Amino acid sequence: MTSGSTVEKLVMFGPRVLVFLAGIAAGALNPARKGVGAADSESVRDLRRAAADLEARVMAHEKSTGARFAEVEARLGDHDTRIASMPNTEQIVAAMEQVLAKSMISLDNRLSAQGNSIEILKTTVSQTDSVLERILESLDSLHSEPVLQDLDEEAMLQLTM
Repeated sequence: MTSGSTVEKLVMFGPRVLVFLAGIAAGALNPARKGVGAADSESVRDLRRAAADLEARVMAHEKSTGARFAEVEARLGDHDTRIASMPNTEQIVAAMEQVLAKSMISLDNRLSAQGNSIEILKTTVSQTDSVLERILESLDSLHSEPVLQDLDEEAMLQLTM
């Protein structure tokens, strides 16, 4: 059993105990019993003192319990405020979706740019290949002509000028 449940039971049963003790005190003070004697009046005084002490203790306990409950309620209010200021699951998911969407758009743009670069490189390589092929064909045609092979270097220089 926890102390919280004990306190709750005391708060719940405290007033009942007080009523019970008040009934005992009232019975002790009953005028029909007045003739019993001095010993009974001593016990009545003891009962009154005990009832008064018990009532004072119960009141002090009730006051401290009230203060504790007020403190707990204040803390609960603080926690409610903190929880209310935190984003809920839907807001977190929406924010994550926005971040993911921006990342995907950025990635898509970069991939498109790289794809364009690759196409440009393919075109450049194709053009370079065709230029090299023409140059090689021209060189082959120059080497295969018999007239040019017989000419000396001076004649070749004059033909190229």
